[in-house]
Amino acid sequence: MTTLATITEKVHSGERLSEADALALYTSNDLLAIGELAAWANHQKNGDNVYFNVNRHINPTNVCVNRCAFCAFSRTADADDAYTLALDQMVGRAVEAAKQGATEVHLVGGLHPDLPFTFYQELLREIRRAAPSLHIKAFTAVEIDYFARISSQSAEQVLMQLIEAGLGSMPGGGAEILVEEVRQQICPEKISGARWLEIHQQAHHLGLKTNATMLYGHVETVADRVRHLALLRELQDRTGGFQVFIPLAWQPDNSPLKLDTRGTSGLDDLKTLAVSRLFLDNFQHLKAYWIMLGEKIAQVSLAFGVDDLDGTVVEEKIGHDAGAESPQSLSLDRLIRLIRIAGKTPVERDTLYRPLRSF
Repeated sequence: MTTLATITEKVHSGERLSEADALALYTSNDLLAIGELAAWANHQKNGDNVYFNVNRHINPTNVCVNRCAFCAFSRTADADDAYTLALDQMVGRAVEAAKQGATEVHLVGGLHPDLPFTFYQELLREIRRAAPSLHIKAFTAVEIDYFARISSQSAEQVLMQLIEAGLGSMPGGGAEILVEEVRQQICPEKISGARWLEIHQQAHHLGLKTNATMLYGHVETVADRVRHLALLRELQDRTGGFQVFIPLAWQPDNSPLKLDTRGTSGLDDLKTLAVSRLFLDNFQHLKAYWIMLGEKIAQVSLAFGVDDLDGTVVEEKIGHDAGAESPQSLSLDRLIRLIRIAGKTPVERDTLYRPLRSF
């Protein structure tokens, strides 16, 4: 019989948890014991360090050919609030970020029906030229697949050209829940879970580090979440290319997806983070995305296995369009204070998790 005691024994002896173990953790009501176990597992990997970076998000356009049921960000091209940033606007924001001490620019947007693949190549080249100190983390697997389709190339060819233009790593968006039955309910137009995994595998083989995410708290079951984690762990076993896992709490307020729920609870958020830390034994880092969790839950999560608080962000649109009530950005001092109050050591990192300075 799977009990918290047997799971604790497994974790302490370095034995890998099964999907049944993860389900048992989810059904347990002993949140503090699960959190303590996840904190122990995290300490073995990362000590008391909590990482963050000074970064800036730029969302090039909210015009998108897809209509994902959960998304409050996408618009049709003729919508009153549709926007597409000009190349010089995005380059200007990147230059501004670099001047403010940022080490990373994070680019994610909609699948615009009229912008050619060459536009995105030029965007990377211009940012690299104007702000050479910035690492460019850009384009989800969904965007890579779209670029391949509109340019009649393979995803691998697209990735190689983007790397040549300046792409440094990939974010983890578009994973949602990798289980196909769930995707058919919330994002039927989006690439399959298998395709998402395939593109990340190709990126890893080309030397790109990528992130992994999970959008939870909508129509999926706990078993779906665990299967999602298992698929990520299996790919990580093969490639080792994932840097960090980031659970994303679904924001219901402005979402087209209308459910009898107000989104996730703080208890669910903390348990999901802790279970992820315990199950994903081959992931070095676990991030609490404060944009969607809020500052306080993100801070508490540092006692539940989390070792990364993302960064300063600046001007995030996707989560806020969905109803996130967190601020648009956090100052460096604020991030450091959140971490210190939690009894941890703040460590500024670059995108590839190389420490830059400790506070």
